[in-house]
Amino acid sequence: MKLLAIGDVVSNPGLQTAERLLRRVKKETGADFVIVNGENASGVGITPRQADAIFAAGADLITLGNHTYRRQNIVPYLEENRYILRPANFAPQSPGEGFGIYETRAGWRLLVFELIGRCDMQYGPDNPFLRADRILREQEGRYDIAVCEMHASATSEKLAMGYYLDGRVAAVYGTHTHVPTADARVNPKGTGYITDIGMTGPKWSVLGVRAEQSVAMFRGDLTSRFEPADGPCVMQGALFDIDEGSGLCRGVQRIEWDYLPEA
Repeated sequence: MKLLAIGDVVSNPGLQTAERLLRRVKKETGADFVIVNGENASGVGITPRQADAIFAAGADLITLGNHTYRRQNIVPYLEENRYILRPANFAPQSPGEGFGIYETRAGWRLLVFELIGRCDMQYGPDNPFLRADRILREQEGRYDIAVCEMHASATSEKLAMGYYLDGRVAAVYGTHTHVPTADARVNPKGTGYITDIGMTGPKWSVLGVRAEQSVAMFRGDLTSRFEPADGPCVMQGALFDIDEGSGLCRGVQRIEWDYLPEA
């Protein structure tokens, strides 16, 4: 089974890139299931319309992150649609779900759960490591393959999760920092891993934002709201080749596709 994970979709340029490229990438990689992080589709947060657009583009599942509730009109959508996930270690009364079991094209039962890190995230979610244990324990016997997305700032926290779940899930991959890392690999016990899969959005930018605005912020000069950068865009992610028999990973490949938005 091939699982395709696509990095954070950033603003309208990222959304347009997903709409134009995702089905093509899905077909050419032979992906059986596609997960897209959409939490930055509005810059911060996502609206129901944007979520619908990502699904229409070819996503099987949307994941979110620390900006999950920045657009309040997404809350009813989270309650009604089991194919969009917020971090599982949010407070238990939080709207939406943090994990789900989904059927792939080949009929395999795929458990996907998302966790949010606690290092430098400015608030205190539950311990993601203990939450991972609980999900795997409570869902045992209900799934064939398990995958974890770790939405976190600290590379050390993502790496630690990769080793913690090694041999217990097929893949652990990181989102949130928007910069792809060069460590795509299969860990010693068979779990595919990459610290960050990158983003979908403006290529010549700082995390999707106009570079001059980011420079101004760090200089202390910024006086306007962040705007997405213009020009070429990129879709970044990772492709995991998973053995259905063992439920573990055979290989991991970074993917990156360029796109020039329409004028």
